[in-house]
Amino acid sequence: MSRKRFYKQALATPENTITLDGRVVKTPEKRLLRLPTSALAEAISAEWQAQGEVIDSKTMFLTKLANTAVDRVAPRRDVIIAEMVEFAGSDLVCYRADRPPDLVAGQKEKWNQILAWASESLGATFETAIGVVHIAQPDQALDAVRQHFHAIESFKLTALHNAMTLTGSALIAAMAGAGAISPQSAWECAHIDEDFQILHWGWDAEAKDRRTLRQREFMTCFHFLSLLAE
Repeated sequence: MSRKRFYKQALATPENTITLDGRVVKTPEKRLLRLPTSALAEAISAEWQAQGEVIDSKTMFLTKLANTAVDRVAPRRDVIIAEMVEFAGSDLVCYRADRPPDLVAGQKEKWNQILAWASESLGATFETAIGVVHIAQPDQALDAVRQHFHAIESFKLTALHNAMTLTGSALIAAMAGAGAISPQSAWECAHIDEDFQILHWGWDAEAKDRRTLRQREFMTCFHFLSLLAE
């Protein structure tokens, strides 16, 4: 729900909080929104300052991620990590087509690099299957993924969890989060099947709009991560 702008000036404070006309911003759960870095605090204050007469929450991706980190992820890390491990247990990149040949080749080229990175960097070796019938992944692989995400602090974990839900792949999100693949390449890896469909049958206008919004949110996840590193 949109609401009318009720403040004149948004500022980042030396404590990495945000104030609106001097009043400190809190999350939807009424927790103090304190950011890990000054770069992220400045970027979020800029989102608030850029609002017009009506606050449009759909343009405030960084604020949304920060609120989620404070309200949902930090208090429930074990639950969030369990969700990510569950995604890895049925990860997009493990389920392959058997035809047509160009789709098979595209999946192999893009997705095998994800599995190779997981094996080399996480010590997690995943099985692949033809079709969509679920296959159980080795406990060792899932434990390695759990340990990887457990070592990541809550703000970064929030961005990776969001990237995962936008792509259907915990492994793609993990690899991109580690800087081993660019966000753009990660997005392309996650959409091989969809891009194949578009190439052969064209765009549906409504689906194109949804994808554009999802891609913008996905890229914002990695902008968020870059601001955490500053």
